[in-house]
Amino acid sequence: MSELSHVDGEGRARMVDVSAKSDTTRIAVAEGELLTTAEVVALVRADDMPKADVLSTARIAGIAGAKKTSELIPLCHQLALSSVKVEFGFTESSITIEATAKTKGPTGVEMEALTAVAVAGLTLHDMVKAVDPAATLNGVRLLTKEGGKRGHWVRPEADEIHEDAAGDPTDSPATEIASHDVKHVAPEAISGDLCAVVLVASTGAAAGTRVDTTGPVLAEWLAGLGFSVRGPLVYADADIAFGLADALRLEPALVISTGGTGASPTDATPEATLAVLTRELPGVAEAIRRRGTAKFPLAALSRGVAGLAGRSVVINLPGSPGGVKDGIAVLEPLLDHLLAQVAGGGNHDDN
Repeated sequence: MSELSHVDGEGRARMVDVSAKSDTTRIAVAEGELLTTAEVVALVRADDMPKADVLSTARIAGIAGAKKTSELIPLCHQLALSSVKVEFGFTESSITIEATAKTKGPTGVEMEALTAVAVAGLTLHDMVKAVDPAATLNGVRLLTKEGGKRGHWVRPEADEIHEDAAGDPTDSPATEIASHDVKHVAPEAISGDLCAVVLVASTGAAAGTRVDTTGPVLAEWLAGLGFSVRGPLVYADADIAFGLADALRLEPALVISTGGTGASPTDATPEATLAVLTRELPGVAEAIRRRGTAKFPLAALSRGVAGLAGRSVVINLPGSPGGVKDGIAVLEPLLDHLLAQVAGGGNHDDN
């Protein structure tokens, strides 16, 4: 039987000594949801609650909670957090919460991600209780973690959830990311033939200093085609490799990224994408560039790539509204046949 790490041989609580562990990059993702009423969901989506700016307040609270984890939970170590992200989504009767915490150090960042979800959820509860005092914070749990001795870890029961979601679509209803007002499903439901992830590489959007307008357009378009969509997931340019790992962790059929494809020293999306591809689809990337340069010569500077990461199709688009519009125009007539080919069919009339 495994021992509890926070209890010594005499049964007393202790803080684990991590001084002998090496520093590694560590990332943890946690989730939860506030079960409430359709009325509350509609009010929050419209930002029309008596306590205004509900989601921004909950997001800030979640980030602040992550930073204070060691003060709230007695045996947690103090960590220098390099990043905390809190994202929200909607179902008909709930607000979903996902938090990603990142650090570089000798111990994990799981508790910080979980605390961010819990504090963001409690803040949501506080802000909606005037309308729904019976709202319930539910399902706070760790989804994945990276780094340290165990490397990559994914919640074990995720496979069962995926099978249920694939077998009965009513178990994984479409949701919308509130901060972007686009269609979205919970991360554990992203598995199957019609699941897609939208990834945004933008240092400004990740820091909250600019608003991304490309990811929501892609997510809305994909949802209109019948995809269950996760995202937009927004990562700083320097963290886009982690973003791709996050996007691919549940093997969606399709990942479309925007941003980070130019010649700037910080543009790293093509390199990060090439590192995960098992096969390239150069014709797709070239078709997107050709369509862009026909109207805007500078589109030729885009270095975006496309290809397969296992059985997931990954496509880079420029981080501009025009570049995304061109990408949609190129991809829409190709996607059905492309995804059918990747799944092992759709080879009729190939040249």
